[in-house]
Amino acid sequence: QVQLVASGGGLVQPGGSLRLSCAASGSIFSVNVMNWYRQAPGKERELVATITSSGSTNYADSVKGRFTISRDNAKNTVYLHMNSLKPEDTAVYYCTLRARPSSLTSWRDYWGLGTQVTVSS
Repeated sequence: QVQLVASGGGLVQPGGSLRLSCAASGSIFSVNVMNWYRQAPGKERELVATITSSGSTNYADSVKGRFTISRDNAKNTVYLHMNSLKPEDTAVYYCTLRARPSSLTSWRDYWGLGTQVTVSS
């Protein structure tokens, strides 16, 4: 079983910064792509950023140039550095990853519980 624990959310003023972390633990043989999603009240879930095992990244247009996704493969941890935050960035942020619990199992997608980010003055 793989568990994801996200942290780093909170209340920040517009223009401020936050860094989200998400650590995976449990039975992990290999990790492939890692993602951050977000969901604001009354809105659909949005894929914010993706990073592959080789370090290639992709971002939603709404966060390009402001957010940076990174990962520490040794720690099975993914980060989201958020700068120049706007009120419209307010949402619950979820980390996800695709992993294999063992060499004998197929790839599976795992989700964390989410962390709240509120951007407000």
